[in-house]
Amino acid sequence: MNLVLMGLPGAGKGTQAERIVEKYDIPHISTGDMFRAAMKEETELGLQAKSFIDKGELVPDEVTIGIVRERLGKNDCQKGFLLDGFPRTVAQAEALEAILADLNKQIDYVINIQVDKDILMERLTGRRICKQCGATYHLVFNPPAEEGKCDRCGGELYQRADDNAETVSNRLEVNLKQTQPLLDFYSDKGYLKNINGQQDIDQVFVDVDQLLGGLNA
Repeated sequence: MNLVLMGLPGAGKGTQAERIVEKYDIPHISTGDMFRAAMKEETELGLQAKSFIDKGELVPDEVTIGIVRERLGKNDCQKGFLLDGFPRTVAQAEALEAILADLNKQIDYVINIQVDKDILMERLTGRRICKQCGATYHLVFNPPAEEGKCDRCGGELYQRADDNAETVSNRLEVNLKQTQPLLDFYSDKGYLKNINGQQDIDQVFVDVDQLLGGLNA
């Protein structure tokens, strides 16, 4: 099965990705992992990507797409793959279509974990970290026994700057604008499957599993 996984920050994409690759024995291919592997192997494209990353610049599409092409051509992708973090734009999605056509493959589903922005805000702004030992808490899902104090060491808990409401809201708005054209593209192709990410984590996977089970029937 050939899958693309989508979802806004805080939607629980990482958890579902782990469960999908474990149950269906397909590689989880994230953009970061691909770049790191290509750079470690010192492939021509990997070295090109490194030259941009070292300068703090975005890796151009042609290099990213080339690395994706190399990765999807590897033996462990014979039974399928789960792409995460690529494509990010319609141009990249069109390039992926061309890559898969060359490999005589096609996408089965684009799984989009849907969660309302208000719920994402609650999930993403609730994190607190201990200044002393670095333990992580969440005000809703994993609160400390005593407000503002670490259970482990008694240290003071703080909120990271990038977890504050304004920063999180801006990040979600940027992501929404970036992903909507991509969702429209895949909806038009008939690949898009929306999954309710506002349920319990286990129930989200039950829904994903029911969808994917049909591919193995």
